[in-house]
Amino acid sequence: MKHIQVKSVLNKLKRRDDWFLVDYTLNPFLGCAFNCVYCYIHGSKYGGEDTSTLQIKTNAPEILYRQLKNRARKREYGFIGLGSSTEPYPPLEAGLKITRELLRIIYRFKFPVNLNTKSTLVLRDMDLLKKIDEKAVLPENFKDELRHGVIVSFSFSTVDSRLAEIFEPSASTVEERLETMGRFREEGFLVGANLMPLLPFLSDTPDELDRMMGKMKDHGAEFVLVSGLTLFGDKPADCKVRYYEKLKQHFPEAAPETQKLFGESFAPAQKYQRELAKLAQKLASKHGLRTRIIPNIE
Repeated sequence: MKHIQVKSVLNKLKRRDDWFLVDYTLNPFLGCAFNCVYCYIHGSKYGGEDTSTLQIKTNAPEILYRQLKNRARKREYGFIGLGSSTEPYPPLEAGLKITRELLRIIYRFKFPVNLNTKSTLVLRDMDLLKKIDEKAVLPENFKDELRHGVIVSFSFSTVDSRLAEIFEPSASTVEERLETMGRFREEGFLVGANLMPLLPFLSDTPDELDRMMGKMKDHGAEFVLVSGLTLFGDKPADCKVRYYEKLKQHFPEAAPETQKLFGESFAPAQKYQRELAKLAQKLASKHGLRTRIIPNIE
C-alpha cells in the first residue's frame, strides 16, 4: 500500500462511452487490491508503470470537489464511471472511506454515477447512493429513457465458484455478489451485470453462459454487458503471462486452444468475438435481459 498525491482525479472522456453511458471516469486508487489474474491493467497502457502495489489517491476528495464544482457551474453533467480501472471497494476502504467521501461530493454536485464493483462493501454506501439516485441531474437526452441517477453494475467472469477462486480469489464470492445485487434491486436501484471478461473455453460456452444469464436474471439484473478476455504483456506480472500460467496449472487442456485463439494479439480472433456477441444476444433475450443499459440512447 502506498499513499500518493494527484493533480487530477476526474477524467473527461472524448466521447460518451456507448456501453457504460459514462462521460467521466473516477478511480480512487491506482492498481487493484483484488488483483484478478486476468485483469487488463497488468501489462496494458491503462495500468501505468506500477500495478503491483495498491496506491491510494489520498487527496482525491479535495481534487474531486474542485473539479466537480467547476463542471457543475458549467452544467456539464454526465455519468461518472466509478471503478473503471480499479475496484472502488477494496478491503481497506472499510476504514479509509475515500470512496464514500467521493460519493458525498458527487451527491453535493448532483452528478449521476455508474458504479462497477465486485465487492459487498458497496452495501455500506446504499444510503448515499439512494440520495444520488434521486437527486442527480441527468444528461438531457437520457431524461425520457432513464429514471435513475445511479447504475449499480456487478462484475462477473464466471458463476462457477471453483473458477472464481482460481482467477479472482480476493474478490467477494460469486454468491455474495449475486446476493448484493439482489438487495440493490429490492431497494429499487437499476442494477445489471458486466460479464467481463468471459474466459475462453471455460465460462464462454453456451451452457455456462446460459447458466450465468439465468443467475443474473434471478438476482435482479436488468441488463448484461458481455465481452471477451483481453491479455497484455510479456513480463511475469503481466496478465497474459499470469493467465497462461494458471491455465497450464489448472486447465492444461484449454491452454493450447486459448493461445491459438489469441496468437500474437491482445484480443481473441474477430470470428470468436462475433460469435460470442451473437450467443450473448440470443441468451439474454431468452432470459429477458437487455444487452445495453438502456436502448436507443446515442
